Amino acid sequence: MSPESTERTIGQLVADATHDLQGIVRGEIALAKAEVSQGAKVIGKGAGLLAGAAVVGALGLIFLFHTLARVVAIWLPVWAGYLVVTVLMFVVAGVLALLGRNALSKAKPAPERAIEQGKETIAALKREG
Repeated sequence: MSPESTERTIGQLVADATHDLQGIVRGEIALAKAEVSQGAKVIGKGAGLLAGAAVVGALGLIFLFHTLARVVAIWLPVWAGYLVVTVLMFVVAGVLALLGRNALSKAKPAPERAIEQGKETIAALKREG
């Protein structure tokens, strides 16, 4: 067997390099999709909590305002009963809004690992090239 028969052609080397590069790119894309999906779930949870804050704030004011204000009005003037209940409902809405904001602040929508891996891949290709 001649030494030339064991050597690979330039076309074969290019085909192998292309195949390897496609595998790397597919892996990077899969990593980015996984990170974005995870971040979206956290954002969805935070948005749900904020929506809950809005619903509790609005419905609480509509349905409970009148009843609780009248109960408080047993001991205070009617206007003071309404004021106490209004402040209470806004406090509840504020607590829910803070919980929602905290949940949203934990989200990482950017695919940080994929970006870092991409930078490492580019650096490795530059070193090898």
